[in-house]
Amino acid sequence: MEINFCSCCGAPMEKKIPPDDDHLRSVCTRCPLVHYENPKMVVGCIPTFKNQVLMCKRNIEPRKGKWTLPAGYLENKESVQDGAVRETLEETRANVRVMGPYRLFNIVILGQIYLMFRAQMADDFFGPTSESTEVRLFKESNIPWDEIAFEVIRQTLVDFFQDRKQGAYPFKIKDVKPGQIRIQ
Repeated sequence: MEINFCSCCGAPMEKKIPPDDDHLRSVCTRCPLVHYENPKMVVGCIPTFKNQVLMCKRNIEPRKGKWTLPAGYLENKESVQDGAVRETLEETRANVRVMGPYRLFNIVILGQIYLMFRAQMADDFFGPTSESTEVRLFKESNIPWDEIAFEVIRQTLVDFFQDRKQGAYPFKIKDVKPGQIRIQ
């Protein structure tokens, strides 16, 4: 999103490379404020209960009506673990305990970084919220693979089920390429 006006003084912005920098930035034409545009951090969980994975059907765009793992934007003054737990509660009503980081995905073309955690559900209480129309526990054989909302979620699930067979869940960093992105 392009920044047109300064959030400090309201003056118009211009694109230029500030002194001692090497990137084109939005710089105020009146005050010395430089507005930095940085990637958004998305955090989420793979909530599990009795060998099943909890997923939710999106009630918001993009990809409304498609299945996903609970995830969303990290808030200021929130740890990545707390954000993942919050997003899971907001989208599924489930209380989870984070087991550890599992996957980090660079989605450079969208300016996003996804950090997915393995998590264990405290109990079998869950349900839809304003952000989800349906919430269900799935065995691996019942995952709605053709209805997955985002490539990052598909890759996370594929890796998770492969790693579960090995009994080890190594942390890995991966890239989602431009051709793998589905917006609508």
